[in-house]
Amino acid sequence: MAEQNDDILVLDKLGKTFRVGFWGKKVQAVRDVSLTLKRGESLGYLGPNGSGKTTSIKCILSLIQPTSGEIRLFGADPSDAAARARVGYLPEAPYFYDYLKPTEVLDYVGKLYGLDAATRKKRIPMLLDRLGLGHAMDRELRGFSKGMLQRVGIAQSLLSDPDLLIYDEPLSGLDPIGRKEVRELMAELRSEGKSLFFSSHVLTDIETLCDAVCILDRGAVVAQGRLADLLRMDKLESEALIELPADNADAAKALLTGLPGVEVREQVGAVLRLRLPTDVVPGLTAAVVEARATLRELSQRRESLEELFVQKAVHMSSDGQRATTPGGPA
Repeated sequence: MAEQNDDILVLDKLGKTFRVGFWGKKVQAVRDVSLTLKRGESLGYLGPNGSGKTTSIKCILSLIQPTSGEIRLFGADPSDAAARARVGYLPEAPYFYDYLKPTEVLDYVGKLYGLDAATRKKRIPMLLDRLGLGHAMDRELRGFSKGMLQRVGIAQSLLSDPDLLIYDEPLSGLDPIGRKEVRELMAELRSEGKSLFFSSHVLTDIETLCDAVCILDRGAVVAQGRLADLLRMDKLESEALIELPADNADAAKALLTGLPGVEVREQVGAVLRLRLPTDVVPGLTAAVVEARATLRELSQRRESLEELFVQKAVHMSSDGQRATTPGGPA
């Protein structure tokens, strides 16, 4: 069945419940998750550990069956072989038999995809070179680092030239150079028109690579949409570092914080860190002069994805510990 309106992946009220423990207690790992990924888009799937990200991905790939809701993959059921053949997948912790070589792993995967010998012979060394493994393609995996094994996993996900890449923590285990190289590769794949759906705890990478995000907490969506909308890219804020006068600190602070939209982010002794709308900056500078304070630093800022994530997905219980669903799957 062909995609409609370029929808590559659609989740409609996806839910998954497990039974855990001796008494088979029900734990709802995913709760009514709905989202749409269109052709050529990149979507970051975020959430704390145990929020339901990996469970959702396994449902999309038909590795487990959802309890409720619907999944459409290229307009078809995710169990459809033709639809699944258009997906490249990297699990969070890829495992390969350590006596194999990267070329043998990829040759086996190529056969599973139905690639002929000529295509496998051409694409395998090309992908290993692209992932920085050309020098190690004939070495057994038992001598590979975790980061190198991660690259083998990425290479196998690209072998069939898929239209959709589903990656669960693709940057896990990579050193800073490896992370940079894989991030650049993912950006290249995106520019080539491939659709990306991936989870990551590295939020700066999500900001760099993604058009949109979906943030889960305890299985439910708590924030969703395009980054430009969620992070209010059109609304600039500013931060100011101000030293209060020693002889009139309280009055000066009252004057400065009385301005509209000004928020005290931190105070260390006589030094204030303020956040304020950028259009209030002229009023702030005038108030600094009036209060005989010292403006030590002034900079523009935007809300970061990390701030949004903490605001939406980190719930604290009364004792200061994050409330989680006990025994809940990832």
